[in-house]
Amino acid sequence: MNNHEVVITTRDRLMKAWQSSMELVRDYKHYAQEENDSVSNLFNEFAEEIGIQSSKLRELLLEDQNSASEEK
Repeated sequence: MNNHEVVITTRDRLMKAWQSSMELVRDYKHYAQEENDSVSNLFNEFAEEIGIQSSKLRELLLEDQNSASEEK
């Protein structure tokens, strides 16, 4: 391993995915407010689906955090 390389960990990827998913939920909610009924409903549905994914990512992050705390 090269000491000058940045190593991206699983936690890094989980954090990035979680942050991205939260941004998508926010964006979809915003879009839903600006659109008509059918498109608004679609964006609200997307926000809910991504919100579920975001919640699962958060759970994984908390599990990782708790296991790291227990190792110390």
